[in-house]
Amino acid sequence: MKKTLYLFLFCTISISAQLQWRPLTSIVSNGNNQRFDDVFFLNKDLGWALNGSNAGVYKTTDGGDTWKIQLSELTPALPGNYYFRNIEFLNENIGFLGTLNGVFFKTIDGGTNWTIITNFSTNPPAICGLDAVGLSTIYGCGAYFSPAYIIKSIDSGQTWQYIDMSTYANALVEILFQDENIGFASGKNDKGGMILKTIDGGITWEEVYNTSIPGEYVWKLELLPTNSDIVFGAVESVAPLKGKFVKSIDNGISWISKEMPYTSIQAVGFITENHGWMGGYTEAVTSMPFLETTDGGATWNEIGVGSNLNRIFIFSDQLAYASGTTIYKFSDTNLATPKFSESNRKPLIASVQPNPIKDKLNLSINFDKNDHIVIELYDESGRFIKMLQKEDVLKASAMTYTFDFPYPKGVYILNLHNDTGRQSIKFVK
Repeated sequence: MKKTLYLFLFCTISISAQLQWRPLTSIVSNGNNQRFDDVFFLNKDLGWALNGSNAGVYKTTDGGDTWKIQLSELTPALPGNYYFRNIEFLNENIGFLGTLNGVFFKTIDGGTNWTIITNFSTNPPAICGLDAVGLSTIYGCGAYFSPAYIIKSIDSGQTWQYIDMSTYANALVEILFQDENIGFASGKNDKGGMILKTIDGGITWEEVYNTSIPGEYVWKLELLPTNSDIVFGAVESVAPLKGKFVKSIDNGISWISKEMPYTSIQAVGFITENHGWMGGYTEAVTSMPFLETTDGGATWNEIGVGSNLNRIFIFSDQLAYASGTTIYKFSDTNLATPKFSESNRKPLIASVQPNPIKDKLNLSINFDKNDHIVIELYDESGRFIKMLQKEDVLKASAMTYTFDFPYPKGVYILNLHNDTGRQSIKFVK
């Protein structure tokens, strides 16, 4: 009897020791070097993934071993040019798909067919965050390029409420609820990256955290699965400043902040209070690595697998998924670990000409498809000066912008924020 028990304990310890991340090459590669923006699982086998710029929905019923494409802009079912941002399901049949193109989709058959939701008092221009709560409640938020708003349905998406959030924020990118009434939303306002909390289902909100650095976003949030009083956040900053890891252990009353080694931190996920991961994309063409902590965020190390992360989805302390250059799975490494070549993010082709400038700033950007662009001006230290332009780009085009530049001689930074990421251009006056 003791021998059997010892063998069981040995096997359990051995299996646990082999848990690690691996890329899933079974999913279709994003050929234009753009990332998978989201991944969502209802159980250990049934899940969906989104390729953002390629606008593809993929479904798996075997934990990611195989994937079936359900929706793509290459198919007649989806005419147009979309950027898919997020996906969320209430159950195996009813799900929601958010885009950055003013179109919000719903399925009632597990993703086989999708219809456009139109019954809004105000149509949301983009859905940047989604969260399904309980049996029939779904929240959404947007947009990273402003304005700030929340959508809510308590009847599985039959009817919707549009909530103007401009009093609290300029932009919202994430929404996350503990139950139908208590939840958080994050993004930015004039003061910096911020987190809001509600205890009445979104009727009223309170700001519970702010980075106090204009231009930053609190990009993703996560609740610890075993203790929802513990909340984690990822802060995306602007070069040359660094992003941050933020954490609350008292349900958002107080927060600690830790500077990260990279700027564009976006994804966060923890399986215990101490063991977790973060990721994102860099402003250059080299993708930011997958980072791991085992001491609650005090120190971070590269794990050597994964890049370009936007979402880390925690299912249990032994199973998780992440979306980035491909879909990644955290599980027992007895499963095969295939060879996989990480792809760098495809940046905007943009330039300031001439450089140095005089009294005018001339910026050229080539857009390879419809997009959104927020152009912001910072000084050399990363201090926000002014938003120069916010525009919806309706088709592939070469755009030229000219701005008056009544600022002193010195070094400045243009930050360009579009659907696929952020990048900076340094110039001199």
